[in-house]
Amino acid sequence: MTTVNNIFLFGMILLSACNSATKIEYPDTVQEDVTNNYFGTEVSDPYRWLENDTSQATAAWVDAENEITADYLSKIPFRDQVKQRLTDLMNYERIGSPYKKKGKYYFSKNDGLQNQSVLYVKESSLDGEPIVLLDPNTLSDDGTVALTGIHFSNNGNYLAYTISRSGSDWSEIYVMDLLTRQHLPDHIQWAKFSGAAWNGEGFYYSAYDAPSAGKEYSNVNENHKIYYHTLGNPQSEDRLSFQNAAEPKRFYTCEVDEDERFQFIVESGAGNGNNLFLKDLKNPVSQVLALTTDMEYTYYPIEVVEDKIYFFTNYQAPKYRIMTADISSPRLSEWKELIPETESVLSNAQLIDGRLILTYTKDAAHHAYVFTLEGEKLHEISFPALGSVGFNGNKDDKEVFYTFTSFTYPATIFKYDIDKNESQLYLSPKVAFHPEDYMTEQVFFPSKDSTKIPMFLTYKKGLSKNGNNPVFLYGYGGFNISLNPGFSTNRLLFLENGGIYAQVNLRGGGEYGEEWHKAGTKLNKQNVFDDFISAAEYLITEKYTAKNKIAVNGGSNGGLLVGAVVNRRPDLFKVAIPQVGVMDMLRYHTFTIGWNWASDYGTSADNEEMFKYLYAYSPLHNIKNDGTPYPAILITTADHDDRVVPAHSFKYAATLQASDTGDAPKLIRIETKAGHGAGKPVGKILDEAADMYSFIFYHLGMKP
Repeated sequence: MTTVNNIFLFGMILLSACNSATKIEYPDTVQEDVTNNYFGTEVSDPYRWLENDTSQATAAWVDAENEITADYLSKIPFRDQVKQRLTDLMNYERIGSPYKKKGKYYFSKNDGLQNQSVLYVKESSLDGEPIVLLDPNTLSDDGTVALTGIHFSNNGNYLAYTISRSGSDWSEIYVMDLLTRQHLPDHIQWAKFSGAAWNGEGFYYSAYDAPSAGKEYSNVNENHKIYYHTLGNPQSEDRLSFQNAAEPKRFYTCEVDEDERFQFIVESGAGNGNNLFLKDLKNPVSQVLALTTDMEYTYYPIEVVEDKIYFFTNYQAPKYRIMTADISSPRLSEWKELIPETESVLSNAQLIDGRLILTYTKDAAHHAYVFTLEGEKLHEISFPALGSVGFNGNKDDKEVFYTFTSFTYPATIFKYDIDKNESQLYLSPKVAFHPEDYMTEQVFFPSKDSTKIPMFLTYKKGLSKNGNNPVFLYGYGGFNISLNPGFSTNRLLFLENGGIYAQVNLRGGGEYGEEWHKAGTKLNKQNVFDDFISAAEYLITEKYTAKNKIAVNGGSNGGLLVGAVVNRRPDLFKVAIPQVGVMDMLRYHTFTIGWNWASDYGTSADNEEMFKYLYAYSPLHNIKNDGTPYPAILITTADHDDRVVPAHSFKYAATLQASDTGDAPKLIRIETKAGHGAGKPVGKILDEAADMYSFIFYHLGMKP
């Protein structure tokens, strides 16, 4: 490896940081002679050394880049005021929907600016005194240890909870005795994508073997296994419950029904769906039974009631349906349809108080209905507006809660009477803004191939279509993930200052079912980019905005989206914020769990056609170098991101800075002790938001 002194010319000067007409002196990042041959095509990878996330050279490069970025952002004259307003907006009490277990009510609460939300319990009634059960803020000095999951034993005596450190996907599991509120000595390490599925005096969890020291956040994850942990035993004595050595790059997770009769094992990580296995926990000699074998459809158990299993699936139903099977013959060939597929997409199903509550997505907004266990529709549940909803309840308990939210509607909790079909407001947060001053409309515009694409627009009432309004354009477009309406205090600042928040429902997502998803994958990925570009063109044509007034943003797969469309149409956007993006489409599958994304992307190793397709849009490999002006770009990533490793953003930033793309800034902001996004402490969230929105405001010519 080249030495640090050779990699940098450390005489770095930031000239007039906030004057985009003055060229910034970026680090002189060394380019090494590294190439790969793909089907006869030589592809240079000069910044391969930045993939080594533990080297001294990479650490020095990160420090140098952060110094330049921090200096630039500090010179934006209103950065402090932006952070103060974001802080004021964030500073409101946020309470999670209550979860009832054995007569006790559990819920999370954040007083406003606490780094992590606190878990509380009310012992006997909703009106009881809340008692702190677990405060994650006490687990670290800087708020970087997050509570990521809570799993109650079915008898209500124990709580297994998962924590994450510094935003990593790695989890640790601890156990609390809920009767004494004391911790037990149990401690599980190197769990990942795992909960705790209780059965008897212990639980099942999923974990990997301990990774090599220094490569915890970059090496490929292989051999996911399911273990059973007996309370009181050390992890070294945990029993291996399930593994599939023939498929080392697949995920294996499990659930146990509320009555602890069956263990359901989910196999994923290949194809567009998953496989489902079943084990009879009441029969000590029973074997694991494969219910499905294709990996092309989604199969998930909802619950077991008497001798019937209820399933949520898109098997031969791209918009999903409910099916059932008798426990004596549970293989897929024996399943029967209970509630058929409809024009809307069935996005969630829960069994509460002996009935099914089904949530459907219609044009990206949620609608919910109550059905009997025999499949009869009883009624629709009314919501305050177009938005998103999540239900909470147990299969035999009459109390039902749901949380509703929309773009200008903070997450609000309702108590629902399932018999009377009546909702009663339980808790409404108090945010320092006036929602009645804003409106949301949904528009549909044609993409390049004339497909109609939906988009939500939120802005101040009375907005004039003068072709000069600033726009924050957000998209994702992948992995069957739907972008539904949701509330964010960070976006309120943009709306307060006359901006339009535009959220596009691109192909590749799940808004219209599996066909919509597949229309944005592999050799159809260009549809996603066309949809996003068409969204910007529509907003310009309809006089909402102009080219020099659009900021684009997306994270993860959405970061890939931003990088790709900026390369395609750099003239169309003024500002670009790609966050934790997948930027190297030729090597993404060689890091941590990147192989798992092949069902959406394909890989450069598949065949020559797939390689050429990926190579043609890969953000890293298609940056122009001919003087074409690019937008002002602020890349964000984090040092503990072990999902989309930061090397993607490192190499992308180094390439941008070495290319001739005009004088607008090409900066990278690298957060420390943080990961892909989940569990990030409020303090870090506010710092990043202040930097991001200050950068956007400055380059869009806004004066907040």
